[in-house]
Parts: sequence; C-alpha cells; structure tokens
Amino acid sequence: MKKSLVYTKTGDKGTTALVGGTRVAKTHVRLEAYGTVDELNAQLGLLVTYLTDERDKTTVLKVQNRLFTIGSHLATDQDKMELREASVITATHIAELEQEIDLIDEALPPLRTFVIPGGNRGAGVCHVCRTVCRRAERRILTLAEEYKISPEVLSYMNRLSDYLFVLSRRINIVEETGEIFWNNTCK
Repeated sequence: MKKSLVYTKTGDKGTTALVGGTRVAKTHVRLEAYGTVDELNAQLGLLVTYLTDERDKTTVLKVQNRLFTIGSHLATDQDKMELREASVITATHIAELEQEIDLIDEALPPLRTFVIPGGNRGAGVCHVCRTVCRRAERRILTLAEEYKISPEVLSYMNRLSDYLFVLSRRINIVEETGEIFWNNTCK
C-alpha cells in the first residue's frame, strides 16, 4: 500500500475543496464553522488526559467521534451531493448526550449563582472546551443562515456545551477542589 501524502499543495493559494468538490476560500464561513469544531475536538483530546472516570473518558471519546460526523456534515456541499450516512447526527445521538447530562446533574448540588470557570486543571480545561463549543455553535448558526444545516447538528452542539458545564462541576466536586462562585458584590 502506497503511503498518502500529507501535503498536496492544492491549498497553497488559500482555497480548499469541500466534500462534493466545490473549492472555497479558507476564510469561508463553512471552514470557520468546521475549523472551530476541529479546534473543540483538539481541546477535548486535552480534556481526556485530565479525566479519571472511565465513563467520562468513554463519553468524551464518543463526542469526539460525533464531532468528526459534524465536521463532515459542515464540509459537505449539499447542493452538489447528499449527505453520507456518516455525516448525519440523529435524535438518538442527542438523547445519549442528554442522558449523560441528567446522570451527572442529578448528583450535583443545586446552583444558586454563576460558576466562575476554574477550580482544578481538568475543570478549567473543561470550561475552555465549553466556551469553544459555544463559539462553534455560533459559527454553525452563521453558516445555517446561508446553507442547509441539520437542526440536529445545532441541538447536539447546544447539548454538548451543557454536558461540558455539568462535567466541569463534577470534576471539581469529585477532585474536592470545590467550585468557585461569582461574587456579585465585586469584592
């Protein structure tokens, strides 16, 4: 088997090909959307190195795979070709994430104020993932103003940021770091 080339030189002039063959500028809104999803995926890879719970590691790895699905969805020029099955987020994927959120949240103390991002390193990285996820969601919403994007993709990204929020809370509690709450008196 011949080894594939890492470099093709086809993007040297600032364009890249979408799934379907359409060439667009690397500054295109579509690339901004799936590039931010890729950035989130890389941050999640860092987060996994801080997780101690096997279920959390399994869930985050599953999410990373789903983000490849979302990236594929966002990179497909649906005017030129239909989405492949591997590029579809389903209601089942969303429900799985909601189940994880509910499982974690039922064990957390109720919130009475805003949580300041931080605590231990794992929770801090989790908050970085959450904010990158929110940015990715905004980029996808911008893309959806011009192009067909599945509503399930948007729902999944929204739930993912919720999952990352409750996970960050649990990490701090399990690691006995304690949560940091907003001091609204600014003292």
